[in-house]
Amino acid sequence: MDLNGVTSVITPGPADALPDWQAGDAWLAGGTWLFSQPQPQLGRLIDLAGLGWPTHAVSDSGLTLSATGTIAELDRLDLPPAWVASPLIGQCCRALLGSFKIWNTATVGGNLCMALPAGPMIALTAALDGVCTIRMRGGGERHLAVPDFVLGPERTALQPGELLRSVALPVAALCRRTAFRRISLSPNGRSGALLIGTRDGAGAFVLTVTAATRRPVRIAFDAVPDAQALRERILAAIRDPDWYDDVHGTPDWRRHVSLFLAEDIRQELTR
Repeated sequence: MDLNGVTSVITPGPADALPDWQAGDAWLAGGTWLFSQPQPQLGRLIDLAGLGWPTHAVSDSGLTLSATGTIAELDRLDLPPAWVASPLIGQCCRALLGSFKIWNTATVGGNLCMALPAGPMIALTAALDGVCTIRMRGGGERHLAVPDFVLGPERTALQPGELLRSVALPVAALCRRTAFRRISLSPNGRSGALLIGTRDGAGAFVLTVTAATRRPVRIAFDAVPDAQALRERILAAIRDPDWYDDVHGTPDWRRHVSLFLAEDIRQELTR
């Protein structure tokens, strides 16, 4: 879609020479949402493609994903064999149902910053203890865990002029066993519920619920709970107003399938 109100597009160089933020600005990464509907409030786009940020970095501390890396680039990562959670990356990439054009344009950071409940990059990074690095307006950085970054549908903790730089996934999370479950109302529909379970070497179990809820919900246990304990904790952590309601699923349905999928995950990670 043409954005007829935009009068200029700025492409900063690789030196991170970002312009001063002003009213009517928008960061441009993949642009898959930005160009999908009218944006009459915008007058200037700041294209992040020229910054040259590496798509990812692997280190002894874990994996850092650039906000400007695309879904296609993420899916192609070759990661250390010890990181047994690595298959979860591909599973979450494939939960973003789109054409190859979308995969090669949509970015990790864009998926997070849109804060749609069904965003699979939200599910991935929340489940693996992701920590966002945010470039503040005027310089400096601050850090937020993903569940604290995503506040609700299309609402994040970003202040005007702030920019999501990257998301760090610690090595401890990447070495956990994982179980992935997703459901939608149609074979190629948007996720109605997307749940991820993880279990570490000491037996600790964490369930992350997304898509069914207005924001990501993490529920932690010292060990894999029994079925009743898991159900009770889910219902205590996610109150009725927290279940999401849109054309892709009613709150009652989302609650029902989330409880079913959570039990399926519990059984898989008990083995």
